[in-house]
Amino acid sequence: MVTTTTYQSERARTIWRSCIASAFRTAFACTIVGCITLFSPEYIKNEVAFPAFSYVTVILIVTDATLGDTLRGCWLAICASIQGVCPAILSLWLIKPDRLTVGTTALVVAVSAFVVVLPENTHLISKRIALGQIVITYVIAFVNGDKTEPVMHPIHVAASTAIGVFACVVALLFPYPNLACYKVKKDCKIFSENASERLRLFLEAFYAEDNTSSQAFISQAKLLAASGAKILQTIKSKQVSMQWEKIPFKSLKPSCKNPGQRFQDFETPLKGMEIALSNSSSFPAEILNAELKDDLEGLEEYISHQFKSISINSETVPETNVEKVSKPFQTLQNIPTTQKYLPSFFFLFCMKLLQNKSIPSPPSSNEATKNQEQETPSFFQILSNNLAIGINSTRLMPAFKSSLSLGLAVLVGALYSKQDAIWAGLSVAISYAAAREATFKIANIKAQGTVLGTVYGVIGCFIFEKFVKIRFISLLPWFIISSFLRKSKMYGQAGGISAVIGAVLILGRKGFGDPSEFAIARITETFIGLSCSIMVDLLFQPTRASTLAKLHLSKTLNMLGKSVSSVSILHEGKLNSGQKEMNFNLIQLKKFIEEAEVEPNFWFVPFNSGCYYKLWGSLSKMTQFLHFGTHAIRFVEQESTKIDNYYYNDALKEIVSKIDCDLKLFKDIVCSSIKCFEEVSLVKSLQKLEKELEKKKVGSFDIEVGKSPFKHMMWAEDEIEKGLRSFLQNCEEFAENITSVEKTGESVKSQLILSLSALGFCMSNLVKETKEIEKGLKELVQWENPTSQVNLHETSCKMHSLANANEATK
Repeated sequence: MVTTTTYQSERARTIWRSCIASAFRTAFACTIVGCITLFSPEYIKNEVAFPAFSYVTVILIVTDATLGDTLRGCWLAICASIQGVCPAILSLWLIKPDRLTVGTTALVVAVSAFVVVLPENTHLISKRIALGQIVITYVIAFVNGDKTEPVMHPIHVAASTAIGVFACVVALLFPYPNLACYKVKKDCKIFSENASERLRLFLEAFYAEDNTSSQAFISQAKLLAASGAKILQTIKSKQVSMQWEKIPFKSLKPSCKNPGQRFQDFETPLKGMEIALSNSSSFPAEILNAELKDDLEGLEEYISHQFKSISINSETVPETNVEKVSKPFQTLQNIPTTQKYLPSFFFLFCMKLLQNKSIPSPPSSNEATKNQEQETPSFFQILSNNLAIGINSTRLMPAFKSSLSLGLAVLVGALYSKQDAIWAGLSVAISYAAAREATFKIANIKAQGTVLGTVYGVIGCFIFEKFVKIRFISLLPWFIISSFLRKSKMYGQAGGISAVIGAVLILGRKGFGDPSEFAIARITETFIGLSCSIMVDLLFQPTRASTLAKLHLSKTLNMLGKSVSSVSILHEGKLNSGQKEMNFNLIQLKKFIEEAEVEPNFWFVPFNSGCYYKLWGSLSKMTQFLHFGTHAIRFVEQESTKIDNYYYNDALKEIVSKIDCDLKLFKDIVCSSIKCFEEVSLVKSLQKLEKELEKKKVGSFDIEVGKSPFKHMMWAEDEIEKGLRSFLQNCEEFAENITSVEKTGESVKSQLILSLSALGFCMSNLVKETKEIEKGLKELVQWENPTSQVNLHETSCKMHSLANANEATK
């Protein structure tokens, strides 16, 4: 058994080892580039004419990379050279380098960048390398004028890129290959231990004699859940790298096929167990007895064994005694009569989900062959996927913005200093982002990282002033520091990489003049490039993240309302349709909240990130309850189909209709409220709404009779409790009748009771979270209208009255 403290200590050591290993690999790759560009014969130095970009290529590819990442990076560098270098040869041959001016150089860079950024499927690293090549090719051609060879100059840029790629491959192979398969195997083992420990802690909380002891176990499990989520994300991110490693190592077999998805299937039930315990009011659970406890302990041991078997080898699965692991649920023969007992039943329902995920169903030979072909793509499939170019109309504006930023950076940078203009464009090129970013925050941390790295480089040059040939040794401690900077919240990837490049460009080169002067010139040009990016973003991305968060909140509420309305015990198939879209909307909403949280307020109302996070949390919980409700209804359908169709007599059909009517009560409460929230969340100003009502001459009587979808305020707690009791009673009658038609035994009845109880728990908690959303939304509207008295029901009526008045005037 691994304790929480032991696990956290091991996790901390793993992070340390990872950062130091990454730093040594990066330092080794940069050392290879330094040796080639500083000490190689003259004819090689002449071919590698731009060592700065060799270092940049190393940083872009080798940072936190495995061998698979590096092999993919090699292919991406080739794709980038096809996009960046090959067109440049033709362009320079047609234009002639001596005819380039500041304006034409900026224009050619902008057009070339537009062509590179426009395709949708091109990888981000490939685009960054291609943009960097474009900047170096055209700006250096402009600086050197007629001394530039139209064909050999771009080839030298490609050669510099190739040296960086070569250094990356060597650094990842020696002293031993840094394989993604090994990392995934190790992370799978850590995750399996993490999941097993969480399962043990949840069961200890379920057995606890008092609330204090239970909460202590739950708190420990939550800490492990946060670490487990990070490990799972790492496993998923390395699965593409594992595919690339199969190219040189045909016999290489990963420890687990698609481990990320396999473990993700276990994450959801574990989260459900946490929710169940958090909603429990008394400990130990009243349904717990000595027999059930022994059975649950046996089931815990079985599931933990399954975790371990998946982390070792997914093809090796121990024999399964289905009757034995199903025994804990066969003792449940009565549906709870009140909400008090529902959390305990939901806890056992999540154990049932874990059990189902642990018992694999062997695929047919055809399915197995098909799955193997999908999981193990051939070399040509991998290449074709990376070569695929898709152009989407939605890419036009992002491509235009990126090309304008790069062209403007080159233009202003060249006007300020012709010789150093390359750094303004390069700072924009290598920091290109495919998605929307927090403009000011990212620019700030990039500038800070550049300054930190440059200053460190100048200090290193001063210390190693008499040992120029070995001064890049001083980069090793900086690589270690930068590895931790990349994992920090303050700097992240953008700041850490900027810090590394800032130091490398000074310490890894020679013959570029005084280090201090070069440092000042590069910092200035970097500031010019980042300023151009910010200005373009403000001009062509005027919608603030806070506004987008507000709009996306309304959109997410709309999607949630549709998902809730589709819940029906009669139509299970409709439930899955909107879940993926709902999850995607939640991810987007969180991104906008995070961006709005760090954007400057200027003259705007400060963004209430705390309130938005509360709303996001409630929306996430409701999505989870819908997910569990889907599984519960599916289990009911599966257990029902085990009995012959003749049991569907009129009496049973009537009971099913009653259950669906009970569900409709909950759906009406939730959906009507969410519809109101969706409308009210878009209100910008209550004062402006009042003025509009006065302008349309809408009186108080019209407002009072205005129809609003907001209903749940009219439902008292005892009425909701009464509806839940009715639901549970009908479910009990359904379970009794369905098992009495054909003597199916205790198994079917226990599964029906477990599933229907879980469905009742989910529906009651949907109402609970709806009330939490109401509180959060009221707080948000009050924050935006501090001088007004906020009443969501009244605001909804006013909006409907105004809409009716507008409709009448048409």
